[in-house]
Amino acid sequence: MGKNLKGKELGVGISQRKDERYSARFVTSCGKRVEKYFDFYQDARRWLAEARLLDEHGSETPASVGTTVNDWFNYWMVNIKEKTVRPNTSRNYRERYKQNIKPRIGGMLMCDVKPMHCQVILNNMVDDYAGSTIYQTLLTLYNMFQCAFENSLIVSNPVTRSVKLPKTIEKKVRFLTLEEQRLFFEAAEHTSNYYQYLFVLNTGVRTGEMVGLKWEDLDFDRRIISIRRSMEYRASVGEWCAGPPKTKMSRREIPMTDECMHLLLEIKNMRDLGRYVEEEFEDFVFINRNGKPTKNSTYDANIAKLTKKAGIERFSMHTLRHTFATRCIEAGMRPKTLQQILGHSNINITMNLYVHVTDEEKAKEMQKFEDYANEWRKIKTKINVI
Repeated sequence: MGKNLKGKELGVGISQRKDERYSARFVTSCGKRVEKYFDFYQDARRWLAEARLLDEHGSETPASVGTTVNDWFNYWMVNIKEKTVRPNTSRNYRERYKQNIKPRIGGMLMCDVKPMHCQVILNNMVDDYAGSTIYQTLLTLYNMFQCAFENSLIVSNPVTRSVKLPKTIEKKVRFLTLEEQRLFFEAAEHTSNYYQYLFVLNTGVRTGEMVGLKWEDLDFDRRIISIRRSMEYRASVGEWCAGPPKTKMSRREIPMTDECMHLLLEIKNMRDLGRYVEEEFEDFVFINRNGKPTKNSTYDANIAKLTKKAGIERFSMHTLRHTFATRCIEAGMRPKTLQQILGHSNINITMNLYVHVTDEEKAKEMQKFEDYANEWRKIKTKINVI
């Protein structure tokens, strides 16, 4: 087992050289010794894991000559990424490849792809996609080609520094005004998903976190909701899949509002009265009339009908999370506290994406400034008189 220069064990096949670079090596199934050097330990560990996996599935590994981008992407996803990343991340990779990368370069040979091809992919997304989606596409491109490069399938990664994100006009994130909020919930009352909409508005949780909520996550004595998992329906496999929340910070505790506690107790009371629930979902809080969780897409479809009924602009389930954040800021909540409740890993995400100051709030804050300025003028006048 290799060690670094301070004597700490680094794992089998990895060691640190006197020049402080890391050496990663192993013997292939054919008896050939393979070794590469890296500036960072994490890079050495990742390469070693992927190289061993490729060697283990040697008969399935695409050859470097004649390999198309489609060939490599499919191999990369099935044998490497899907075994090391969360289901949502894997889904995002596949979605971006299918929609944006494959139509442009899927049939090209890996060795023929140049930086200009990657830039064209990103540039052609500007009119139809948000900046965050274009960034996801860039990450997909970089990661898939970097893995191919580190495993010697190509001589260099075409996603170089010259490949840049195009300038985009970000769409203003949608949140409900107080009047829209009133109209929507009047239209939603007594409908099948009313409690779910109200729950998100009172907690700011993501839809998957709400779907994955279990009774064991609720502490009514302390009035605390613990977010421990996210769950979604995977149509590709025809089953519900639960996993950890989006990030480490997404594992969090959220205080219950009075309204939130009331609706949760109402759901519990209906469950105690014998409302039908399929056995495998007995531990979950939000269950529909068929005894199962409701799919994410169904929430948005129902919202479309309700907004039409309410006479307001259509929005998505995630808009209720934005609305919760906006109401919190309007009420004077500190951004750092809001960051923890929303489960963001970075305070900048909270400030840039979820906090939208309404025109009313702007006017209110400017009035504070004007009141202060008027007081100062009065004091200054008195001083001049004296």
